[in-house]
Amino acid sequence: MTARDEILAAVREAVREAPRGHRPAPQPTTPVSDRAVLLDRFAERVADYRAKVIRCEASEVPVHVLSALRDARRVLLPAGLPEAVVDSVTDRFGEGMVASDSTDCADLEGFDAVVTTCAAGIAATGTVVLDHGDGQGRRALTLLPDLHVCIVRSGQVVQDVPHAVRRLDPRRPQTWISGPSATSDIELDRVEGVHGPRTLVVLLVGDR
Repeated sequence: MTARDEILAAVREAVREAPRGHRPAPQPTTPVSDRAVLLDRFAERVADYRAKVIRCEASEVPVHVLSALRDARRVLLPAGLPEAVVDSVTDRFGEGMVASDSTDCADLEGFDAVVTTCAAGIAATGTVVLDHGDGQGRRALTLLPDLHVCIVRSGQVVQDVPHAVRRLDPRRPQTWISGPSATSDIELDRVEGVHGPRTLVVLLVGDR
């Protein structure tokens, strides 16, 4: 008998007389509400995390992206972003200051902002989910820059986590973002930007 077998045998013996637990009840879901209420809730929850929320129409997205990037120097633009956004950012910063998701990992620290789309937004938690498809790039692109500008279409916003999980492909990598990166020390002093972007700007597009 190996050490592993001995440990497992001891665990089985320890729990042999333990009462069997009940299957957890299904996680409750947020009732489907009016679409406008749902989007308002999403915007409020995102703002609760100290992220900036801008509600706009599709035609206004390039202008708001440029406004969010006003203090940036070099910007990452993953493949698959709306063409109008790519053109406006490239015109503002110049091709030498803009790069795609093919940028080598060693060079990513030289970029201080990234613009992406997303796979879903969750109203109940104010969470944005990326599955790193078109317009989202690989995970490193949204972890290293200090500023993340995320474009969320109103049709991508769902009620709660169970609805989001059903919408997402479990075979794809996922990044769940609830506000800017933040942590706190033993005295609960909040520090932002340690493990990811210090600033998150969410553009909620449509259905204002």
